[in-house]
Parts: sequence; C-alpha cells; structure tokens
Amino acid sequence: MSWDEDGTPHPLALRRTGRSELEPDLLPEVRELEVLGWEPAPEELRWAFLPYVWPPAARTWIPDRSTHWAVQTSLDGHGHITGVECAPLPDTDLDGLDGETDTTLAALGLPPRPRGRLWLLRPVGPFPTLAAVLAHLDATAEARGTEPGLSPEFLALARAELTALHER
Repeated sequence: MSWDEDGTPHPLALRRTGRSELEPDLLPEVRELEVLGWEPAPEELRWAFLPYVWPPAARTWIPDRSTHWAVQTSLDGHGHITGVECAPLPDTDLDGLDGETDTTLAALGLPPRPRGRLWLLRPVGPFPTLAAVLAHLDATAEARGTEPGLSPEFLALARAELTALHER
C-alpha cells in the first residue's frame, strides 16, 4: 500500500492547468471522471487513510486546482443574515487542515499524504457506489467486534477487506 508518490495523475487531468475558483467537486476533470465511474474520496477525517489502502487499480488522483472557500456570515440582533463574504482560505489555514490529517495518519502508522492531490476511487466488489463500500466496511467492522473509526485495527480490517473485495 502507498500514496503512489511517484505516480502520475489521471490522463484527463493533464488537459487542464492553473488555479480554478471552483470547489473540488465542481472541477471539470472531476465531473468527467465521475462519468467514467470514479468518485471523489470522502473528505471526512475518519477516512483520511482510504486512498492509501484502496486497491491501486481502483484509485487515481488529479492535481488539486480548486479553491477552498471561507464563508463569513453577518447577523443582526434578530438572527437575520445581513451580509455574506466569501474569500479563499489562506494557505496557512489549508496547511493547518493538512497538518491535522498528517497527525491522524501518523497515529495510524502511515506517512503523510502527498500535497495538492484530489483522490478519486472506484467502487470495488459487488458494490455500485463508494458509499456502499464504506457502509460495508463499517458493517464488517461491527460484525467482527472492531470499532469503525481511526484505529490501527480498523485500518487493518479495511485494508484486508478492500483487497478481498477487489480480488472477487
């Protein structure tokens, strides 16, 4: 298992360059890959390890050209919205989010994720969607007495189960 540090992005990503003001899931290359059966890897911290253990033939990545936005809402004394401002998240905030993920991965014994990548996964086994695979991992963990979440035990279970599903 690895982060495919020396790998290249999906070929569809090579057609586009430069920063986009779109959020990650709205990038044209993400939309194109979704049509081909790829789904963005979940962003929830509890699944931060997933691209690392996902079968390599069923995962890919593209450069992250997206903009992550901070939205600030102003309210009056009655709770009514009086203004909304959107601004790109500063690099320091993005680094903080990456640092939290890296700390979580380190606690699982995994190296940090390569920066600047958006991971996309294809469902494995008999499951039609990524959500169905994740629900299966949670149910399998519970059936085997393993708490689903960020633990070495759940990581090992997910790795083994994803490998078995991919080989079916």
